[in-house]
Amino acid sequence: MQSKLMLLVMFAAGTVQAQDPASLQAASLAANCAACHGTEGRAVAATSVPGLAGQPAAYLVDQMKAFKGGVRAGTVMNQIAKGYSDAQIEQLAAYFAAQKK
Repeated sequence: MQSKLMLLVMFAAGTVQAQDPASLQAASLAANCAACHGTEGRAVAATSVPGLAGQPAAYLVDQMKAFKGGVRAGTVMNQIAKGYSDAQIEQLAAYFAAQKK
């Protein structure tokens, strides 16, 4: 329900155009990251939170799995990463890798 609401909000705001369902799902998942990592993964200036846009997908997958497995320390990312399946992590990585910095 929440993802459908997010898509409706994005559509109403004009940010969603004709896209395939997988792209829409990835954009919906990525919207959860915007509060800290910036819109479409573009970091907010003067913050220590890294931007995700344009990072290699394999790097992003490795980092998310490291957070998820407790291998990489973080403040909230360890808990956030546990909420994603491996397939969702791969979707997020592909989405952010495709974004321009």
